Amino acid sequence: MTARIVAGELHLPLYTILMDKLVTKFLGESSAKIRQIFTIMEHKRGVYFFDEFDAIAGDRSRENDVGEMRRVLNTFLQLMEQDTSDSIILAATNEANILDTALFRRFDDILYYTLPDNNAIEELLVNRLAGYWEKTPYIQQLVHAAMGLNHAEITQACNDAIKYAILNDKNTVEDLWVQEAIVARQSKYLR
Repeated sequence: MTARIVAGELHLPLYTILMDKLVTKFLGESSAKIRQIFTIMEHKRGVYFFDEFDAIAGDRSRENDVGEMRRVLNTFLQLMEQDTSDSIILAATNEANILDTALFRRFDDILYYTLPDNNAIEELLVNRLAGYWEKTPYIQQLVHAAMGLNHAEITQACNDAIKYAILNDKNTVEDLWVQEAIVARQSKYLR
């Protein structure tokens, strides 16, 4: 979500690099793909978003480290040092504790996201559902139901409620639909 907002605010295209497409079983191929991305950055200004970054950026001193991943990370670090493009590089992980410390010196800013509190959840619901839903007295029950979900999960629950309204030829979203979408998101974590 942050990458989309940064790209939108800067009026730049967003390019998402999918780690499952980047990492291959062939020696040297993953590093070559990273080089291609950095070459493209020179010619196509944009926001380049590496999602699930820990797939290539794990701490190189870990005992279970695979040698090829160490080489891929070394390539990435070298290319970051040499980068003179006007592009922006963003990376995201849910596993910051396993990242190689050299990465923290290469990125200008490090953002840590925590789970939203009551006020942030309410603001997120109101903003994401704007145009489809008006804040009701029931909002505190929705906020309570969404506690423990991250921003992306709450946003997706709102999107699900909006889709439900659209598919049912409704112009507005009902509180119950939002509640059901939130409960569906919460149920993923109750297994």
